[in-house]
Amino acid sequence: MFHGTNSLDALQGELARLGSTRAVVVCGASLARDGAAMALLQEALGERGAGVLPCVRAHSPLDAVQAAAADLQALGADAVVAVGGGSAVVTARGASILLAEQADARQLCTQRGADGVLRSPRLLAPKLPQLVVPTTPTTATLKAGSALLDPTDGGRLALFDPKTRAKAVFVHPALLQTPPLALVVSATLNTLAMALEGLMSLRGDPFSDGLLVHATRLIVEHLPHAEVPAGREALMFASLLCGHGTDYTGAGIAIPLGHAVSARFHVDNGLANAIVLPHVVRFNAQHAVAGLEQLALAFGRTARGAAAADAVVHGMEQLFAQLESPKRLRDIGVTRASLPELAEVSMDDWFVRDNPRPVRDAADLLGVLDSAW
Repeated sequence: MFHGTNSLDALQGELARLGSTRAVVVCGASLARDGAAMALLQEALGERGAGVLPCVRAHSPLDAVQAAAADLQALGADAVVAVGGGSAVVTARGASILLAEQADARQLCTQRGADGVLRSPRLLAPKLPQLVVPTTPTTATLKAGSALLDPTDGGRLALFDPKTRAKAVFVHPALLQTPPLALVVSATLNTLAMALEGLMSLRGDPFSDGLLVHATRLIVEHLPHAEVPAGREALMFASLLCGHGTDYTGAGIAIPLGHAVSARFHVDNGLANAIVLPHVVRFNAQHAVAGLEQLALAFGRTARGAAAADAVVHGMEQLFAQLESPKRLRDIGVTRASLPELAEVSMDDWFVRDNPRPVRDAADLLGVLDSAW
């Protein structure tokens, strides 16, 4: 990992270490139009740069990822430099998987078998090395999973391959200033959801807890000041701490519910997650007491036992009030009639099985969605 105004100076050395002479940048169209940002990247890549693919779209839809895979092949890419937020990172990884495996994403993704068990196929083909220049505080930077949007039904195609983890990460202060404030806030809210889910998990340990508690503290302190450079840097480090820490914990139902809502109603994941989070905490309250006690401390509150859930919810509500974020699903256009479908779709997400309170069926998720509506 490299951080600071000189961080991109290390990019060519990392590419050389990987044996790469044809690195391709994957980014969004708005970043590709930013002359100063692209000049920084092109100078850092030098002769090892083989092109720029401004193909990234929100939620990494399958058709965009397929097109990126074809373009990587046409350019003879031997490494990928993902520049941007979570969608850029996921698009780069997903395209690399499709390019290497030469199969339909629906065959490569996590699927529920006839026995009802979710399984992720082993994707054995070698993958292009991934290097990441994150611009928003997303946990995707350090992950090995790539959830693509299936345009046919709005579902998620979850591809998992440890070979697509980032080989190097470059945090450059100037590039952190390129995304609009709303995008930074949304990405941070998604990171907060991941941190809370990780701390409520029954699989945590002192090391993951330490990473996630500090990530939460950084978010609580700096998210209301995300417009200033110091705030953005702190939030970026919170996302990296959270991305690393949640590799060793379970997850839960907040992320699947947020993904289902955001994909079908075209809102940012972070906003959807922020709405359902307090209701997920209530749902898990009796099954995640130890984690909620730590979360209460991260929010600057001391609470034990049953009072911890209330303290965490109040801490979140205070933070969300500062951000003036929506409070109910109806506020972001979600219809009550859609809730049963959202619950059913969320049941197919890998994270649901690790929720601290066992989820019996879609009716449990429907109860959470209904309370959030």
